[in-house]
Amino acid sequence: MPPTAPAFDDIPGDWLPPAVQALVALLAGDDPLEPLSRAAGRDQQRTALFLCLALAVAGHGSRIHASWLGTAFGELSVDQPVTHGQRSLWLAAARGAYGPAGKIFVLRKLDALGVPDHADQRQWVQAVVPGEPTVVVPVSLIDFPEMAEIPELARPAQAAARLARLRARCTEITSTKQAEHDSSTPLTNSTGSPVTAWAEDEPLAVLRSLIGLGGPPGPLASLTSHLLDDLRPGADPHLAAIALHVAAPLLRGLAEELEADCRLTPPATLTVTLLGHHILLRPEGPDDESLAEAEAAIVAEGMPPRRPPWAAILLIVAGVCCLAGAPLTSWLLAGVAAALFGLAGWRLWRRRKAIESDSRYVAARIAELKELADGAVWALHAYAREAEARAKQAADDSAELTRLIRRGPRAA
Repeated sequence: MPPTAPAFDDIPGDWLPPAVQALVALLAGDDPLEPLSRAAGRDQQRTALFLCLALAVAGHGSRIHASWLGTAFGELSVDQPVTHGQRSLWLAAARGAYGPAGKIFVLRKLDALGVPDHADQRQWVQAVVPGEPTVVVPVSLIDFPEMAEIPELARPAQAAARLARLRARCTEITSTKQAEHDSSTPLTNSTGSPVTAWAEDEPLAVLRSLIGLGGPPGPLASLTSHLLDDLRPGADPHLAAIALHVAAPLLRGLAEELEADCRLTPPATLTVTLLGHHILLRPEGPDDESLAEAEAAIVAEGMPPRRPPWAAILLIVAGVCCLAGAPLTSWLLAGVAAALFGLAGWRLWRRRKAIESDSRYVAARIAELKELADGAVWALHAYAREAEARAKQAADDSAELTRLIRRGPRAA
């Protein structure tokens, strides 16, 4: 602003010249009542929005009148898109341009809408902790990852992992380090840093539009879309703190559900699939009946019934015939008989080797099955021991998450 108030030609019916005069008077410490009354009489909403944003960008947001925010902000609705003016005031208030009163104003506007009543819990959780793994393998089941997919075992582990991630994200949003995030947006500065240092140009774009220098307005987004974007990792921490306050009822209810899932008692008996066979596991060991059925299936699969060695028998019979006819015809038949006997013996030897190979394979598979079954039982015992620690950790995570949410955006 120039050191002396510039002379603006007043245009009848135009709110901008008296609004600028009121802004100059405010920054100079003079009484802005007369030009402010003229501007408000011509367009009260635009005058309030212009002054609120201009003073915020100039680093003098504390000079606004409390009523201006309500007039400039207008009505907010879950069913209607958020205007650029509302979003720019939202951003400025979140960054502290208007002090605690500005942040409280935005919070009350959002609280009055009851956003959680119109929200999909899964959508909000996905925004807070995106990229959630489909399967969580606890340490006790690291050697049996397929068991981690069994619903009775997967549900508590998945709940504990999700609760821990929620707590970590809420801690990140409300932490002092994030609160002291060095932003290039000079909303609270009293040194009048250049407005070109703004990281977000929403307030400046709205100001340019108000004075007729802006381009066509961009696409508008819904209230839910803004809140979900503000919650995602990497978002502005001040905006994230407000969005977390809005999502608090959803996250609090989810934390209670996840804590209850973490307290589920592990099953005493469980049917698992080992080497393609269903084995019933009991605390004292694998079930004998199911293990016997699996062994029988391995034997039936690994040692299929074999036909009698008809080819070798025919060769032996032919050799006997040749040997019997040799004295009557030619002794060459004796050599043929010897060859037939040798071929029959080779085929019988191959058959015996194949049977021995099948027996070794079956024995190895049965031994592997028993070893896996015993290991699975011990893994279940380890999982049960982990369940106690998991439930305790879940209670701590839920309590801390509730405490962080209760603190609200004041922490940021």
